[in-house]
Amino acid sequence: MLTLKHTFVMNMENAMRGARNPLNSWARMDSYTDEKGVFHFGENDLSLARRLCAAGSDHRKFIRQIFVSVDITAPIYWWKEYDTYKVSTVANSTSTMHKIHAKPFSLDDFSTDHMDAETLDEMKSLIAFLEKLRLKYMENKEKQYWYDMIQLLPSSYNQMRTCTLNYETLRNIHHSRHNHKLAEWHTFCDWIESLPYASDLILTSEER
Repeated sequence: MLTLKHTFVMNMENAMRGARNPLNSWARMDSYTDEKGVFHFGENDLSLARRLCAAGSDHRKFIRQIFVSVDITAPIYWWKEYDTYKVSTVANSTSTMHKIHAKPFSLDDFSTDHMDAETLDEMKSLIAFLEKLRLKYMENKEKQYWYDMIQLLPSSYNQMRTCTLNYETLRNIHHSRHNHKLAEWHTFCDWIESLPYASDLILTSEER
């Protein structure tokens, strides 16, 4: 399971203006940001942007200046793969270390959407045991029970992070992960495809 909320795309107009710096072609810039703060590519700028993106990473430097912020909730096993992309990303996460005991454990805290019935029953038993450990910790604050929770916690436990990325990083992620075996990557890549002008700036020609 993976969910994405509070998507916010920033700095498109400034990035496009910078893309025209090498040839001093600012007079041809025809994009604008409307009264609601939504950026709209003009015909001239979109044509240039497409050419630069197709020409390679050295030429499409401007998309590194298009930033995206989003809240992602995903299981730990997915976050371990996401952490491959450390360049041009920032994330603030909810804290397992500090807050694992703050609320009762429930099935909703875990990604179990691909488990069969037998495995799900085992998972429910594990969650019940984790809750027993949590209550013991809350009763006397013995660190042993806290360690038991941390070390027993399965990788299906969901964590929320507020992430900031740029369009170049998203282009690399989509190219590498859109055919991945994990369903969470397909959800993430579908979200990438939904971003403004993704088909022009992020997707390669064979991915459109």
